[in-house]
Amino acid sequence: MEEAYKKETNTPDMVLLIVTLILVTVGTAMIYSSSSILAMEKFKDAQYFLKKHLFFVFAGLVMMIVMTRVPYEYLKKAAYPGVVLSVVLLLMLFVPHLGIKRGGATRWLNAGVFTFQVAEVVKVAVVIFLAHLLTRKAHQLKNFSRGILVPLSITAVLMGLVLLQPDFGTVVIIASILILMLLLAGSRVTHLMALGAAFIPLGIFLIMRKGYRMARLTAFLDPWKDPDKTGFQLIQSMISFGSGGVFGQGIGDGMQKLFYLPEPHTDFILAVIAEESGFIGVTIIVCLFMVLLWRGFMIAHCAPDLFGTLLAAGLTMLVGMQVFINIAGVMGLIPLKGLALPFLSYGGTAFMMSMIVVGILLNISARRT
Repeated sequence: MEEAYKKETNTPDMVLLIVTLILVTVGTAMIYSSSSILAMEKFKDAQYFLKKHLFFVFAGLVMMIVMTRVPYEYLKKAAYPGVVLSVVLLLMLFVPHLGIKRGGATRWLNAGVFTFQVAEVVKVAVVIFLAHLLTRKAHQLKNFSRGILVPLSITAVLMGLVLLQPDFGTVVIIASILILMLLLAGSRVTHLMALGAAFIPLGIFLIMRKGYRMARLTAFLDPWKDPDKTGFQLIQSMISFGSGGVFGQGIGDGMQKLFYLPEPHTDFILAVIAEESGFIGVTIIVCLFMVLLWRGFMIAHCAPDLFGTLLAAGLTMLVGMQVFINIAGVMGLIPLKGLALPFLSYGGTAFMMSMIVVGILLNISARRT
């Protein structure tokens, strides 16, 4: 399998591209199916969200193509400026009239003609930064103070600013990617175990410190204890999965999107897919994501240099963690976290950053050895 993959030199990974386009196509169709009633109710236009998403699809495809044309080595020059820009954007969230507060969190930045979610940009910037810095420090990573302390400190600053929004889920994703990339780069396992041991109690403290985080945890453990409030989202999602059965109710015929399931076109789009296409549809989606992640890690394995390996692996892990958190959350396997499902959910910033990630992976795949 690996030998066959390596023979396809100088051409982008077509399997990755095809799987991405299939997911985007399915996502576009399901966004229309899940949002048309809501759009008619709020905006008197059943195609309101579809029209906006089609613009995001076009912009995302353009960005993906651009990233396939720009040699990925050029991203090294953007590593440090990307971190500085991330800090500036995160600080701008707390400037009056610039940061937009929704659902109790200030995560969106008002850029005049449009708004965007800063954390989505920060996550990709962190991966690029870590890939570059860890490549430079590869020979020092066995030493904690010389090899690990600097990337840990800079990443901790970014995590602290993200936590102020607050966005605990993104902090968990960044911390996990940091540890995994350090492991791939050659850090000592004992050092990483110590980091993990430090992160876990800190995470428990942060969960217990905020009432709404504890509420999500208790709702996950027993959603029927408070079915009208904290457990409402998870219960409605479970109903969607249950009513879909094996083959589903049919595309467009789901009932949960009729103001029962919150955010049916964003965080809970998989629940709509489950109701309308059933176990078969969800299985196909999961298999497509598994293929996408497999190709991403193959690209990392066959990259021509350490920077390419770390970059591809980090970006693949970023997508994979978001996929896992979303799918496991809406299925009730882990506590819910408001996180878009890559390529399928409605949301401009998250969608376009996912397309940029694919563009970078395609670029690296064309240079594989």
